[in-house]
Amino acid sequence: MSLPASLTNAFARVAERTPDAVFVEFEGTKVTYREMSDRSTRGAGALVGWGVRPGDRVALFMENSPRFIEAYLAVLWTGAVAVPINTRYRFAELAHVVGDADVRLVLVDEEGSADHDVSMAAARLGVPVVPLQGEGEGVDAWRNAFGAHDATIDVVPRSHGELAVIMYTSGTTGRSRGAMLSHGNFLTNVRAVTGAWGWTARDRLLLTLPLFHMHGLGVGLHGTIYQGSSMTLCRAFEEQAVFDELLAGHTTMFFGVPTMFGRLLQEARRREETPPPIRLLVSGSAPLGPDLLEDVERVLGSRILERYGMTESVMNLGNPLKGERRPGSVGLPFDGVAVRIADSTTDELVVRGRTGEIQLRGPNVFAGYWRDDEATSAAFARDGWFKTGDLGYVDEDGYHHLVGRSKELIISGGFNVYPREVEEVLERHASVLEAAVLGVRDADLGERVVAVVVPRDAGASADVLIEHCRARIAGFKRPRHVHFVASLPRNALGKVQKHVLREQLATERPPIDSQDPPA
Repeated sequence: MSLPASLTNAFARVAERTPDAVFVEFEGTKVTYREMSDRSTRGAGALVGWGVRPGDRVALFMENSPRFIEAYLAVLWTGAVAVPINTRYRFAELAHVVGDADVRLVLVDEEGSADHDVSMAAARLGVPVVPLQGEGEGVDAWRNAFGAHDATIDVVPRSHGELAVIMYTSGTTGRSRGAMLSHGNFLTNVRAVTGAWGWTARDRLLLTLPLFHMHGLGVGLHGTIYQGSSMTLCRAFEEQAVFDELLAGHTTMFFGVPTMFGRLLQEARRREETPPPIRLLVSGSAPLGPDLLEDVERVLGSRILERYGMTESVMNLGNPLKGERRPGSVGLPFDGVAVRIADSTTDELVVRGRTGEIQLRGPNVFAGYWRDDEATSAAFARDGWFKTGDLGYVDEDGYHHLVGRSKELIISGGFNVYPREVEEVLERHASVLEAAVLGVRDADLGERVVAVVVPRDAGASADVLIEHCRARIAGFKRPRHVHFVASLPRNALGKVQKHVLREQLATERPPIDSQDPPA
């Protein structure tokens, strides 16, 4: 299959080839490729009427629904650039994204139109907010576009190198930056991913991941369009509803994060029934514990394929569709993606098996951060490789393993401590549901290792967990302090926000339970 010139060309090709095929099913309503083509091109006419021109940025502050897809395609038809915004963002975050991207419009759904934070942030910057559902002038104009034959537009041709999306990073370590992604970045990667996963027009994806995030948009939506397949789209993840959909037996693929798989596992055990085997389960965005991997396969009958992607580069690595899906590994590079493990300071290659920074090169890698030359320069090595900031190593079989973020590396008493290694040890204890490990300043050691633990039961204690670590890892790696909390702060895709944890430890009241180990 030849590579289309743009994302809109990819969609138009499918809409012309199979116009009456179901594209999206949402809350009982089915939308065909023909219907989505008509709606989105007419929506593009409305955008042009509101002054949107090629290269303008248009923000989408919308939950999952066919209207999101309609608006997203409409933006691309005009030659403008889509800026998806996390709907969990509040005033300061929204003002940052809307102002930084210098958007012309903010498109919102019914929930977004009732969100005072987005209204205030946009008003402060003088940016119109256009509701596409509910009541209001924007809704009337959008509806009128569907009834006006002259509301459709001549599609603005786009090429591989032209900007399609500015997607803001998840902000797990601080303020988010806008990654500039071209049509070519997405298309070359989606061709590689759909090929590696055996994705065809016969597949039906159950998509609960948010469309404002890379896995939902860049893989779920773009993969469906590229292959001309169909999806069942959910407004959000809700384990009972998702389990019901899996039981119906129509789903061939489900993409999630470890938290989702854990909840589906609990639902299966609660109901004492299991869905038919699903062709492909994919997990990413947060580490997948080996125990969860094995439990899901045993209970649900399908082995999860763990992958590794980033906002700046879509999908990079994945365990094989056919072959060993190795616990604790994110697998092998996708076609066209070059990966190396290098010293994060010198960018020189490290010996196989040694931990270093994961660096990337390929047509999937973004051009840089929007209007931030300093951050862009810092993100690339002198020889052009993208410095992910993620630490990992390659084993003897070529499988890649993530260890953590370079910014999260703890140097305690002169020794390097990789948080993920300690977290995995803690999570193997029966009383631990999940754990996050970070370094805090220490006058003697420079940094001391601190664990924040969500207990599985009341039997957890700091002494027991510290002793558990002492028996399994070097002494300098064991936590010097353990905090127990009800839950860990996470972003929309399940990544633990350690900068939030660090702030909480520094400023909030004492945790549920904490204790220093004995000397």
